[in-house]
Amino acid sequence: MSGFILAIDQGTTSSRAIVFDQAMRVAGVGQKEFAQHFPASGWVEHDPEEIWDSVVSTCKTALKKAGRDAADIAAIGITNQRETVVIWDKATGKPIHNAIVWQDRRTAPLCAKLKKQGLEPRFTRKTGLLLDPYFSGTKIAWLLDKVKGARKRAERGELLAGTIDSFLIWRLTGGKVHATDATNASRTLVYNIEKNVWDAELLDILRIPASLLPEVKDCAADFGVTAKALFGAEIPILGVAGDQQAATIGQACFEPGMMKSTYGTGCFAILNTGGDIVRSKNRLLTTIAYRLDGKTTYALEGSIFIAGAAVQWLRDGIKVIGKAEHSGELAVQADDTQSVYLVPAFVGLGAPHWDAEARGAIYGLTRNTGPEEFARAALESVAYQTRDLLDAMKKDWKTRNGKTVLRVDGGMVASDWTMQRLADILDAPVDRPTVLETTALGAAWLAGSRAGVWPKAKDFAKAWALDRQFKPEMQPAVRTAKLKGWHDAVRRTLTPK
Repeated sequence: MSGFILAIDQGTTSSRAIVFDQAMRVAGVGQKEFAQHFPASGWVEHDPEEIWDSVVSTCKTALKKAGRDAADIAAIGITNQRETVVIWDKATGKPIHNAIVWQDRRTAPLCAKLKKQGLEPRFTRKTGLLLDPYFSGTKIAWLLDKVKGARKRAERGELLAGTIDSFLIWRLTGGKVHATDATNASRTLVYNIEKNVWDAELLDILRIPASLLPEVKDCAADFGVTAKALFGAEIPILGVAGDQQAATIGQACFEPGMMKSTYGTGCFAILNTGGDIVRSKNRLLTTIAYRLDGKTTYALEGSIFIAGAAVQWLRDGIKVIGKAEHSGELAVQADDTQSVYLVPAFVGLGAPHWDAEARGAIYGLTRNTGPEEFARAALESVAYQTRDLLDAMKKDWKTRNGKTVLRVDGGMVASDWTMQRLADILDAPVDRPTVLETTALGAAWLAGSRAGVWPKAKDFAKAWALDRQFKPEMQPAVRTAKLKGWHDAVRRTLTPK
């Protein structure tokens, strides 16, 4: 059997497909951006058909660039933007509405209502999550309530719902398989992470018929085969994980205490806690890191909604930079005497604040503030938010030696300036791997190991290689002053209680 693996990486702003060879090296890549829709303030949607078209076309592009056809591919691994949901017609496969994206805040009133009823502890105990619009469950409830006829059709068993991985699996298999994996299920707000089942009580509270939901499988499992007409041959789908968990796997964070942080549209830090379900006292999430061979590994997660998206805002929103990659060059030129802070609460603040109503703000502006200071403030906001997450994690789960080394990935980590500033603010080393495609690599490893053509976890971990370690260089007094200014800016931004 060929050792080539096709990874589908369906992200928030683009879809990518990567063919990896037998040595786990990139052999071919396809990428395509798709439209972001903002129908109302705080609302974010995607067209599922455009996502589907982008996935099929990027797979074909990656195969062509790798010089391979479908018969050369041993398996497909899928990783996806988590919490984004679609409801579609069971008979036709057609979505009944645009996908509601993880960033979307339209269900904030429903979350507030459930909190007022005293239900948040119940959801948290069973799912490890908080009642926040970020998660999928309230999005499904909204669609059932607001799309004409949806609830009645769902109750008649005519509709199916799922995160993007489920939608892709359904389409790829020609409507034969409705499934998801444990990591994506754990982000829905209706999955019991201790019992590993859809929770009947929580489904009842949100009025979601269980018949809508997919079968939950291990991350490395049989998810069916692609329809022959798509790529010219059937290809087994053998691996699925939400993007942040896939990156955790791709970074080989298989041991308790290992931590990774992905810097893409948002930023997501995951700390492996092994078989222990750690209940956070600092408003972090308890989630499933992965489930392999029926054994569940758990994690603490901190979610930052806006990371790279702040740089996109500089480029597309207020147009102070021409290209995203110029942000680091501008930051170097910023005036050190100015203390400009950007709190990027464009869609609320995530961990450890969880303030859905907060909105973005900039502090410390002077007549001398220009694009350079804006660029530095945007990049530094990522470092400050990561520090908040790391501090919360240390309070919840003590590392064995009291030290943390962070493995990083995502588009932003290519900037040396940003990674150095991250190490400076964290006061901890930051490790950048040689392979930056860790999200896709994680999905590929799940599929490849299941197919028997890639190594098991222990040997895969040995293949992880360091590109560069960034060590803190900032003077403690400077770090303390900067963090004090950041915390003051956040305090001013939070919604008054």
